Parts: sequence; structure tokens; C-alpha cells
Amino acid sequence: MSDLPTELVPLSTEQRDIVELTRAFAREEIRLRARAVDEADVETPWDLWRKAAKVGITGFMLPEEFGGGGFTDVFTQVLVQEELCVGDLGIGNLLCSNGFFADPVLELGTEEQQRQWLTPLAGPDTPMTSLATTEPGAGSDAASIVTTAHRSDGGYRLNGQKAWISNAGEAEQYVVFAKTDPTRRAAGVSAFLLRKDTEGVSFGEPMRKMGQRAIVCREIFFENAYVPEEHRLGAEGEGFHGLMGTFDISRTVLGAAATGVARAAYEYARDYARERQQFGKPIIEHQAVAFRLADMRTRVEQARLMTWRAAKRLDAGLNATAEAAMAKLTASETAAYCTWAAVQTLGGWGYSREFPVEQWMRDAKLEEIEEGTSDIMRLVIARSL
Repeated sequence: MSDLPTELVPLSTEQRDIVELTRAFAREEIRLRARAVDEADVETPWDLWRKAAKVGITGFMLPEEFGGGGFTDVFTQVLVQEELCVGDLGIGNLLCSNGFFADPVLELGTEEQQRQWLTPLAGPDTPMTSLATTEPGAGSDAASIVTTAHRSDGGYRLNGQKAWISNAGEAEQYVVFAKTDPTRRAAGVSAFLLRKDTEGVSFGEPMRKMGQRAIVCREIFFENAYVPEEHRLGAEGEGFHGLMGTFDISRTVLGAAATGVARAAYEYARDYARERQQFGKPIIEHQAVAFRLADMRTRVEQARLMTWRAAKRLDAGLNATAEAAMAKLTASETAAYCTWAAVQTLGGWGYSREFPVEQWMRDAKLEEIEEGTSDIMRLVIARSL
């Protein structure tokens, strides 16, 4: 695995240490288990989760005051995410998924809520968490959710259904978005914290997916599930605003994840092309292959630099909604191209499950869909014009 071009952005000793830790973990743990996890289809790789928790990977992005690693800046998070996803995209996204739960808690939560719900995520026995937004009829249009939260007995009763929820059924803690005012769109959405064992909460069967199978997805059903008022995040109607605020971070981090799998595909195809002989010479010496590899490397560098730019803007306190969308759009489409190009470079072997590139091609597709499809990213960018 190649070095990052950190001469452009010098790293602190602590940043270099976490990058080296995650690079080694990706090489020695993640990559070796990736095919078995993919073949298992709907089984969460708890062994990798626990190993990652013990060395601090699952909580590195949490604030120090809650026992986390203290790398709350987005730039360090993208460095780590890329390294993990060079090992395997689905596993890399899984191991950092507690960060997606933590973002709205940090954005909207009180100090007491943050301490209560984030401190358990920092230790070696950290539970898994989940963010529940998507519904059967509400994907890209998050404001159109129909799950409701009605006031009752000093709290709320949740009713409705969520779909395609990552870690659902496996996670112990959830952030759930529901309508406290069904007559309004975005202004009617509120956010709530709840636990897996809450009465009235149930889960569907694991959903069988094309790729990124390390992350098990299920539906969640709410039937008069009671949530006390002190578990509401922010005021009523602030949930959608809080969700949108975290999207800039999550889309930037996912841009790094997509860059990671694109980099893995490029490096694998490059090394294969150096060894594979056709017509009396390594195929990397054939212009058709060499030009494809040149395009792969160029796109990886583009995706990384756009992701770094969005991260640096966020860390500087600047608006980065358009930059995050551009980073995710560029990186996700780069991942789709580079994984396709890797399969093409390996030819028939690329189509075989004996080599990892066919899995990476399947895994990469989700990056063009989750946290806003490429169509939505273009819409966000267009609105910024």
C-alpha cells in the first residue's frame, strides 16, 4: 500500500501514528478477512469489530472528554477512512460507523446526552450504533419521512417504518428521525435517541445486498415505541437541520472511503500488469493498459485532493456543502471507474472470485447511492451556483 502525498499537508506525530495503525490493521486484519466476510453475506464480522475497538479504531473520532481518541477534525478522519477502505470498503465503513451516530449527537445533543450516549462508545467493548433516516418511500427526499413521534406520557410514541438501516438489529443505540409535526416537511422532523431493547421496536430480516456485505442492513418497525422527552435531540423540528449539518461531514468521509477502494483497485491492477505477460512483454508496457492505469491514478489523486479540500474547509469552520458534495460525487464515480478498470485489466481473472477486484466493483456501487445519490450531489452543487 502506497504512502499518502502528505508533503502537501504535513501531518503531526499523532496523525502519522493513527495512519500507520490503520494502514497496518487494513493490511494484516481487514484484507485477510474481506473475502470470507463477503461470502458470509449477512453476518456482521464481530471479530474484526472487537479487534478494532481494542486498538482504538472504532472510537478514534470521538472527543477526548468522552474517552475517545480526540481526532475530531474531519481531515484526520478522512486519512483514516481511506486507509481502512484500502483494506476493504464495507469493513472500513463498518469500523467507523459509530462516527456517523456521534455526529448528530454532537451537533444537537446536550452535554448530558453526549456524555451518556457517547462515553460507552470509547472503550474496548464498545457497542455498535446506527442512524435511522431512510424509509420505504423516503430516500433522497429525507424531508418526506412519515414515521411519526406523538407526545405521550412525558415523552413520545414512535410509529412507522425505516428501511435500509445500516447495523439495524446489531446496534445497541440508535438516532431515529421522525415527524413531530406531520403537516410540515423539513420543519416537522425531530431526532430521538433510543436503545435496541425499547419496547415496540422490532427488526426485519437482513437484506441481501450486491456489495458491502460487512454492513448488515434491516428494516426497523416502531409500534408505539416510547421515548422519554430527555432523549429528544435538540428542539422539536430541529432534526432535519441537524441531519443536514452532519451530511457535510459524512459525505466528505465517504469520499475518502471511495478513494480508498479506488486506490486499492489501482494498486492491484498496476501490480498485476507488471507481472502479467502477453505478446512477449508485461501488459503494463502495452499502451492500452498503461493509459488505463494512468487514468486510474489520475482519478484517485483528484478524488483524494477534493476530499481533503472539503475536510479542510469543514475544519476551518467554513461552509463546505458544495465541496462535500463535489468530493463525494468525484470520489464515488472514481471508485466505480477504477474498480471497473481493475476488472478489465485482469480480464477473465478479474471476473473470477479468486481475485478481489470483482468484489470491489460490487462494493463501489453503493458509494454512488448512500448519503445522497450522484443525482442529488449534482443537485446540491447546482444549487450552490
